[in-house]
Formats: sequence, C-alpha cells, structure tokens
Amino acid sequence: MAALAAMPHMAAQVPARGDVFLETSVDDLSPYVQQSVGVSVRLHYATPLLSGELSQDAPEGASLQRVGEDVQSSRQVGERRYHVVERRYLLVPERSGELRLPPARFRGRSSGNFFNDLFGTERSVSAHSQGAVLQVRAQPPAAPQPWLPLHGLELRYRSAPSRARVGEAVEIVVEAQAQGATGAQFPDIPAPSVPGAQVFAERAQASERFVDGRPHVSVVRRFSVVPLRPGALDVPGVAMEWWDVVAGRARQARLPDLELEAEPADAGASAVIHGPDAGHPATAPAAAGDAIGAIDSPASVSRWWRALALVLAVLWFATLAWAVWLRWRRSGPDPRAARTAAPGARAAVPARPVATDLRRVLDTGSFDEAVRTLERMAVPPASGLDQVIVRLSDPRQRAALEDMRRALWAGAGDPATARAELRTAFRQGPAWASAGSQPAPPLAPLYPPRRPGH
Repeated sequence: MAALAAMPHMAAQVPARGDVFLETSVDDLSPYVQQSVGVSVRLHYATPLLSGELSQDAPEGASLQRVGEDVQSSRQVGERRYHVVERRYLLVPERSGELRLPPARFRGRSSGNFFNDLFGTERSVSAHSQGAVLQVRAQPPAAPQPWLPLHGLELRYRSAPSRARVGEAVEIVVEAQAQGATGAQFPDIPAPSVPGAQVFAERAQASERFVDGRPHVSVVRRFSVVPLRPGALDVPGVAMEWWDVVAGRARQARLPDLELEAEPADAGASAVIHGPDAGHPATAPAAAGDAIGAIDSPASVSRWWRALALVLAVLWFATLAWAVWLRWRRSGPDPRAARTAAPGARAAVPARPVATDLRRVLDTGSFDEAVRTLERMAVPPASGLDQVIVRLSDPRQRAALEDMRRALWAGAGDPATARAELRTAFRQGPAWASAGSQPAPPLAPLYPPRRPGH
C-alpha cells in the first residue's frame, strides 16, 4: 500500500496510491530536550474496512504516549474521496542528538469492491508511513529555570478587582495559555507577594487540547488576597520565564500590576489584625456606653461554651432515657392482654418441634441445633445427646447420631456423609422407645441407687 513521509507540522498534499494509505506529521523536526512534540498519524481509506489495527512504536531516547481519542473526518485526495482516522501522540525527547521515529503501520481486512461484497469475500490490506528523523537540540546554558521550552506563552487576568476591604478576601484569577506543552510539564503560576496583605493560592486547573497537530494547555489559578490594613494596595503582576523554541531565545510573560484600594473594616467587625509589617494592632473604637464590645473576652467565651456543653449533655441523657423506655414498652407485656387474661392462666409454653422442623434443621442447621431439636421432641424432654441416643428405639437412628458425633468431635469419618445418613435415618421423625423398653444407659451410674431403709 501507499506510504507517506513524515512532514514537519502539516502533511503535504500527495496523490493517493491505492485504497488505503498512511501519513504522519510531526510538530517540530528540530525540538529541544524535554520539549513536547505533537505527532499525528492519519489513516486514509476509500474502501470499507471490516477490522484493522493501527500502531506507532516509540523511538529510542524518547517517550511516546497516545493523547485523546481518534478523530474521524473525510478528505479529497486527487480524484478520490477518503475517510480519515487521525490518531495523536505526544513525543518528548529525553536526550539531544538524532532521534528516529519508526514508521506507523496498519493491518486490516476490507470487504473490497462490488464483486467481493456480492460473494461475501474479504481481503487483507496494509499500509505504512515512512519514519521521521528529528534533530534534538540540547538545553541552552543560559536558559531560564525551570526549563520551559514553548512555541508561545500568554498570561491574562480572568478576574481582577479594583477595591477590597480589610479582613475580607478578594479573588484574582490568572490564566496561562501555552503552545507546545502539557499540564504535567507546565510549572505552577507563581503567587504574587503583596505587602500589607496575605495571599492564599489555590491548586491550578489545567485543560489540554491539540491545535493544528500541536499540544496546547490552558492553566487557571486563583489567588485570594486579604488586606491587613486600609489604604492603597499594590499587587505585583505575575511573571513567568520561558524559552522560545522558534526564535531560540529566553522570553518573559508578565501581567501588569494591580492597584487596589482597601477600605476599613466594618464597625461591627472584630478587631485585631496582625500584618507582617504592622507595628501595633488596629482596633476599632468602642461606642460610648456600650456594655459589651464587639469581641467577647476569653472568659465569657469559655463560659458560653461550658453552658452549651451542659445543654447538649442534658439533651443526650434525655434522648437515651427515651430510647430505653421505648424499647421496654415494645418488648414488655401488653397491659390489655394482662387485664383480659384469666386469673389462673399460665404463660404459654413453646410448641414441641415436629418431624418437619427436624428435617429443616438437618438441611440447613448445625449438629448442635439438631440435637437440641431432638431433646425438645422427646417426651419428657431429654437432656443431652447421650440421653437422646438411649431413648431412641431405631438402631439406625442411634448409629447415625454416633457417626456424626465421631465425625465432628473425634475426626473419624466425613461430616458430609454423616449428615446425609442423619437425613435418611430421621426422614420420618425420631422413633422413641417406650418407658419400659428403653435400653440400659451406655455407662453404669456413678453412684448405685439407694435401697429403702438406707
């Protein structure tokens, strides 16, 4: 397929050579070290593409990263109309000398012409561009620091007030427009040093874009200036040093100074403002006959906080008592039920489990829950697993309980297999032995029974 050589800044108009071809444009073929260089790779195709892969390898001695999303357009080349997919990269040289940019490559599959579409056949297509050779220049010895190689830099005020008030912040917004840099490369816009005021700088906000194949960045930073004394306030304009890569010389971008008139603070406002060059605190005069000044003393402030803490503590204890009473009322017996109950009525006894309850416990519960269920199913209720086993008449059920106990507590056997045996043995419920036919306990009693008269 066709191949185009990389041209500086914008690719030249060339006649088309086939259905698919590539062209590469480089923003600057003689950049400086650490200068951001825009690289654009454009895929032209005049035939429908079913699939494809566009790649651009990084050169040695530089970093190359893809920027943004692909941009689609169309273009007339010679007598043919092409669809265009443009992919953008950012190239940053890391050392001076010759830098070879590898060619971009495309491989894909096309549906071809009308006859290919008619019979549903596909064909492979490929294209590549010629590599570019860049001559990277070293950083000049007299270059300003931090090193900032750019094609252009402009500063402007987006917000610049003319008046202020002592103790109140006014906002100054500065915007920088840089050609040939990214947000990561651009240094912070310096905060102005204002005598007689405090300056607070916010974090800068950067937005990046490509313009004519070259990276551009817009940086906005806000500064809050708080005057410490009334009168004229001079705010020096922000200045930034940079290196003009086109002219090969150092330049400075600078904003004009701002002159603010700081008015005195309101009469009802407080007090004492210490500035870096204030010889003594500035206090507002108190009106005659005022019992309490605009600013409370530390002792009165402390008493106020103690009273507030006491009120909050009382409210917290009241809320806690209300919550306890409400829980007791919900969980306690119903007074109406107590009044209507019969005088000799006894408390309700929980219902005895049935076979369905036992099957559910054997399916989802633990072995201990199954044993407790069997204890409650016995009449009278049994006490412990040994008593349950003694009172069962079905040897299979007794063996299943013993197997489960050995599997869980002696490590002899598989608990899953033992649980399956339990489910099978107790599917119809436990088979209890009658009182006269219960087998003897597995162990003799600890003490023999007492005979009458002893």
